[in-house]
Amino acid sequence: MRAMRAGDRPRPRPFSRRARGALCLLALLHWPLVGWSACDDPPARRVNWLRCDKRSADLTGADLREAVLTQIDLTDAKLTGARLDGADLGDATLTGADFASATLTGARLVSAKLERTVFVDARMAGARLDRAVLIQANLSDADLSGARLYQADLSGANLSGAKLGKANLAQATLTDAKLPNADLNGAVLSRAMLENAVLSGAKLRGAKLDGANLLAVDFSGADLAEATLADARIDGARFTGAKLDSTIWVDRKRCPPGAVGECRDK
Repeated sequence: MRAMRAGDRPRPRPFSRRARGALCLLALLHWPLVGWSACDDPPARRVNWLRCDKRSADLTGADLREAVLTQIDLTDAKLTGARLDGADLGDATLTGADFASATLTGARLVSAKLERTVFVDARMAGARLDRAVLIQANLSDADLSGARLYQADLSGANLSGAKLGKANLAQATLTDAKLPNADLNGAVLSRAMLENAVLSGAKLRGAKLDGANLLAVDFSGADLAEATLADARIDGARFTGAKLDSTIWVDRKRCPPGAVGECRDK
């Protein structure tokens, strides 16, 4: 063994196997604590509440813009007036939650569970709700302009007075849904299911309803001018007082200008 000379620096001794094992154990014990602590973070912009349990939480007026809320459980939570612009609520459970007057512009709610959820007067322009389950949800007077609701389930939902201009509801289910006086101008409802839905007084100018199931739908007083109903099923549907000016009818023929109630000349 060589004797240490003056000025030589002692070499660091490597960790023993026992020391290395202890360090690894500490790291493993610390890891779940890091993931868990995020759920205890207070509501804030860009907060990460991934898979957190927030059932019945009171988040009234909270700022959750751009927050990561994927797979969160907000069952029966109160979020009235909350700001969730750009937030990610994909695959979240929001059953019975109250989002009245909340802002969800551009939010992502793909495949979210929203049964009986309240969105009265909520601002949701450009939101993504593809394949979301909104059975019996209350979206009256909500602004869903340009929103994506492809294959969404809105059975029995209340969309009275809702703004759905240019929204994509292709293949969506709206059986027994209430949409009186709703704005659906330019909306896409191709192959959608609207059996027994109420669209009295609704604005559907230029809307696409091709191949849709419109059995027993109430279109009384609705504006369907320039809309497309090609290959749609309309047995039992009511068009009393409905504007059918230049509408493409189920037989692919264009209704005459000024047609009202029936696709034929006055």
